[in-house]
Amino acid sequence: MMVEKILTMILLNDRYGVCRLDNTELIPEWAKNGGFFSITRTSDELSIVCSQEYIPREIKCEKDWRILKIQGPLDFSLIGILASISTILAQKGISIFAISTYDTDYILVRNRDIDNAIDIESLIKEGYEVV
Repeated sequence: MMVEKILTMILLNDRYGVCRLDNTELIPEWAKNGGFFSITRTSDELSIVCSQEYIPREIKCEKDWRILKIQGPLDFSLIGILASISTILAQKGISIFAISTYDTDYILVRNRDIDNAIDIESLIKEGYEVV
């Protein structure tokens, strides 16, 4: 049975870290290195996702994440993309960390889970192409 392709995802090469800093800290220069970074400040924290090779040792972070970039741009009227992907991965016991931008979504998956996430029995079986 042929599954119709829903979306294409690109597996980025680098490994990434998810960092937590105090909400009053300035955005550090090391966070801006590399081809992908995301910075979010709330009243509770400064959260940074960036290439793990630039993260100083003393920073509180979770390392060894990979990123699946959904090929965009995505139309704002599209419904349920993140819900669909997170459900597929949750059924395999894989947790995610999601980041959305104006054009697309980025799904962070632990490196130890990435092969399981993109194998024929999970995303590909459900019509998601991973390149």
